Amino acid sequence: MPTVKGDAMRGLAVFISDIRNCKSKEAEIKRINKELANIRSKFKGDKTLDGYQKKKYVCKLLFIFLLGHDIDFGHMEAVNLLSSNKYTEKQIGYLFISVLVSASSELMKLVIQSIKNDLSSRNPTHICLALQCVANIGSREMAEALMGDIPKLLVSGDTIDSVKQSAALCLLRLQRTSPDLVQMGEWTSRVIHLLNDQHMGVVTAAVSLIEALVKKNPDEYKGCVSLAVSRLSRIVTSSYTDLQDYTYYFVPAPWLSVKLIRLLQYYPPPEDPAVKTRLTECLETILNKAQEPPKSKKVQHSNAKNAVLFEAINLIIHMDSDPNLLVRACNQLGQFLQHRETNLRYLALESMCLLATSEFSHEAVKKHQETVINALKTERDVSVRQRAVDLLYAMCDRSNAEEIVSEMLSYLETADYSIREEMVLKVAILAEKYAVDYTWYVDVILNLIRIAGDYVSEEVWYRVIQIVINRDDVQGYAAKTVFEALQAPACHENMVKVGGYILGEFGNLIAGDPRSSPSVQFQLLHSKFHLCSGATKGLILSTYVKFINLFPEIKNQIQDILGHDNQLRNSDVELQQRSIEYLRLTSITTADVLATVLEEMPPFPERESSILAKLKKKKPSSVKEGGEGRPHPHPRAEMNNAESGAPAPPVTAVPPLQMSSPSTPGSATQSADLLGLGMPVTNQANTAPPQNNAALLVDILGNAGETPKNGMPNDTGGLGNSFNIDDDSFTRFISKNNGVLFENDLIQVGLKSEYRQNLGRFGMYYGNKTSFPLQEFSTDFTYPGDSNTELNVQLKPVPTLVEGGAQCQQLINIECIKEFKDAPILNVHFRYSGTPQNISIKLPVMVNKFLGPAEMKKEDFFLRWKQLNLPEQEAQSIFKAKFTMDQEQINAKLIAYGMTLLEGIDPNPENYVAAGILHTRDQQIGCLLRLEPNKQTQLFRLTLHSTKQLVSTQLCELLETQL
Repeated sequence: MPTVKGDAMRGLAVFISDIRNCKSKEAEIKRINKELANIRSKFKGDKTLDGYQKKKYVCKLLFIFLLGHDIDFGHMEAVNLLSSNKYTEKQIGYLFISVLVSASSELMKLVIQSIKNDLSSRNPTHICLALQCVANIGSREMAEALMGDIPKLLVSGDTIDSVKQSAALCLLRLQRTSPDLVQMGEWTSRVIHLLNDQHMGVVTAAVSLIEALVKKNPDEYKGCVSLAVSRLSRIVTSSYTDLQDYTYYFVPAPWLSVKLIRLLQYYPPPEDPAVKTRLTECLETILNKAQEPPKSKKVQHSNAKNAVLFEAINLIIHMDSDPNLLVRACNQLGQFLQHRETNLRYLALESMCLLATSEFSHEAVKKHQETVINALKTERDVSVRQRAVDLLYAMCDRSNAEEIVSEMLSYLETADYSIREEMVLKVAILAEKYAVDYTWYVDVILNLIRIAGDYVSEEVWYRVIQIVINRDDVQGYAAKTVFEALQAPACHENMVKVGGYILGEFGNLIAGDPRSSPSVQFQLLHSKFHLCSGATKGLILSTYVKFINLFPEIKNQIQDILGHDNQLRNSDVELQQRSIEYLRLTSITTADVLATVLEEMPPFPERESSILAKLKKKKPSSVKEGGEGRPHPHPRAEMNNAESGAPAPPVTAVPPLQMSSPSTPGSATQSADLLGLGMPVTNQANTAPPQNNAALLVDILGNAGETPKNGMPNDTGGLGNSFNIDDDSFTRFISKNNGVLFENDLIQVGLKSEYRQNLGRFGMYYGNKTSFPLQEFSTDFTYPGDSNTELNVQLKPVPTLVEGGAQCQQLINIECIKEFKDAPILNVHFRYSGTPQNISIKLPVMVNKFLGPAEMKKEDFFLRWKQLNLPEQEAQSIFKAKFTMDQEQINAKLIAYGMTLLEGIDPNPENYVAAGILHTRDQQIGCLLRLEPNKQTQLFRLTLHSTKQLVSTQLCELLETQL
């Protein structure tokens, strides 16, 4: 086809028309194949193709690719177009490269060279095309090759505004794909000063880039605060005519305003009084403008104005320092609570949840309580009702707790199923937190079970039992209340559990009333027995044996039940075993022995509510971290734990494992053989597969409430199943020594560990959760990196067959030879029903596990600190706190981490100082730590000194995940 200028590639238009006119898929494919053959012959045989023809054929290939067909040629011709001086030809070349050439292609070096040539040219159009290509591909190779050129374009005084915009956005893309390579270095201050640029488009692009860089290193870019405040002030005080080109429906530069306000939220309130005053004026102006009559009735105007307003309120909440601004923000949000726009009501409720946590605005939020309660009852959108529940939870305190809990209970009867479980948790937390009279708390929990029994998790009813046991003043009332609740014709199984537990412990407190005599209590509870699940029946049987101790007069009735064939020959092996043991216990022991064995449960150790931990898993941002052991129903182990006060394990059909007693997760191990690993490895099978194998390791690990993260299966081509465990399971063990490493439908892998200087010992437990044997069972290790020279791992033998419902144990010895980075990988192999299974688990061996205590005086600490001041001896990190900055929690985490907490060392009492010694075979490495919290910004500055940079870096990274 001859070259005709201005014909707009008529051949391409004809080809597209032919494709559209095809009557069938076969006709389309035939036409495409014909065109591909023609293009291929042109590229191979015609040496006289000019730029226009190459561009036309490359466009056809692009169109064919976009139709879903593979293109395996034409790439070189597209690269040749990049050297053209014509805009249209260069544009098509870059478009083809961006769409069809992968980052790993061999042609990428030629592409990068062409991009370099265009970036160094004086044609801004060519520069923009090159930058757009880099931003579209964003490969690491491009970042390595071009990081010296792009920042120069961004800060150069000769660069035109459109190129600066493209350069800033191109750097933003590279920062997201290769953050370690985007280092501004000498250009930092000049990048920050782009906020003062005259061109608003350049400022908008620069703010996006600076925000991304600030996330990585806020200290380096803290100079942007004053410039951002200055630019924001100029925008909010200007009229829509002053920034006509950047005004959106009478709102001056709303996108830039939002970006600037968001950037300021990465820093604490400005320390400079002038800057702080100017920022306060900006925020007041935004709040004042929100009160003005709208300049347009169009929704775009209100959307833009409200976007700026809500971001400003977020900044006010973040600063949390000006009571006037906080109260004004609360009042402004209160006006939106009844707005006709659903989105505004949702955003208002969400922002007020944050305001409710501030001491300055909490009372102002409470003034809108009635409006929020009304929203809970009348809102049509379930997401808005969810936010109303969150706000009621956040605004609740001792003065309004009863009213809010009552309203939430009332709404719970008709609440959406999707939010019921969370509402139950929040009601339970509020009732416990603000209970003055614990009889009210008991009433609330029992009402929860009555109204939403299916959504009352184990943590909730475990907690009420724990509180009742720990408080003598409420035990009689609780027994009377649950006795009355059990008389309802339709009684939820959770109510039976609570009733069985409490009556078994405190039924004697109400036995004096003929209406609740021992015989009546027993008959009432037994009337529910046949309707319950196996676990609940086990609990009730334990209650019966407790009744024999409390009420000897009904011993014969209970023994008749325990000795009935329905129990002694029960198909449920757990219930059968309980019945036999309880019957024998009550038949051969004296009254004194029976009273000792079945005495009342002692108080549980006071710990933070496990309900908070449950709620935190659902909404991590709304609840501070917490967790605790939970009380359990009456299994056999309860009687063994009566003296110690330890919570009994749950009612599950756990095989009779001969393991040592569990230790508290995360506690330091002191005994010589804490793990009880001196015994030979055994493969203990049960007579029948367990009913509930989920708790197979619960007796030895003591963490029934913790669910490990399962691995994700990889495709193995039908030859078997493989699982690779991610780092979540690994980081859970940084400050703990016992737990479940992995669990799926087939197997549960748990570990107990202890460390002494440079030596560690693991007890690995492999539990078969199925009723079929795991065959060809074996384990081995792989070492990433150089860890085979840094760690010495010795595996003891493991049985090759694990029977259904059984568990086997393996001993692993580990020696730290020198400082290390990567943990070894434990590979577990077995066959299940003939299918090979492979599990790879990152064994939780971290540097901090080999830390030992180091006591130091103040002068010795600072002397040693100054000696370790070389860059290669220090690691520092500034990061956002993941949890509430609670002093006791931080102390506990630092101690569990392995270092000695030194008090009275740092001049600032808010800071934390710790010291430790890392033990290796070759040497002992001293480690010093300083942790500086900033409660206003919720940021930590963590500094670690040691003689080895790898040690400092590793300890810093590990501890950051815990704080």
